[in-house]
Amino acid sequence: MPSLFVLNSRGATLQGDTLVLTGVSPSSIIFADRPVRSAGHQPTVDVIAEWGSGDDSFAKNPPNATVSALGKDGLVKDAVVVLKTPKLEGDKLTFNVQILEGDLASADGGAAVFIDIIGRPFTPMSFAGVARRSAFRGAMYAGAVGAAAYGATYAPYAYARPACGYYPYPPCY
Repeated sequence: MPSLFVLNSRGATLQGDTLVLTGVSPSSIIFADRPVRSAGHQPTVDVIAEWGSGDDSFAKNPPNATVSALGKDGLVKDAVVVLKTPKLEGDKLTFNVQILEGDLASADGGAAVFIDIIGRPFTPMSFAGVARRSAFRGAMYAGAVGAAAYGATYAPYAYARPACGYYPYPPCY
């Protein structure tokens, strides 16, 4: 389940309620949060094409994003925005935005847009996601207690689960 999209470009401008990314990479990076912890790529045209898909699409519930661009002074310029109505034309991507904070004044270098999808109903940190996970865990723990009670009377030795999933241990599969 993806939890963060990253769109890379050669440049970004933010004027009024319009964000323009030029030289957009044809491939967007997608990260998945725990427990999967994976990363991959999706064509940027597909990310934009799916913008309005689903009951809780980005079109209905616009995502927050941080736009980070390199400035003329060598410093990173950041703006936090709400992304609305994308329009992709070749390698130019335009969004209507609501600026929450920051600006991209004097930014003339490469840029990255970090799109946070946390808070949508099918993401882990949303209310629905937490409720769904809690219900699943309740059923899972109840089953585990029953299995442990059964196993305690049957198993001649205890089995310790190997350490995994947290630094410095490898991920659990």
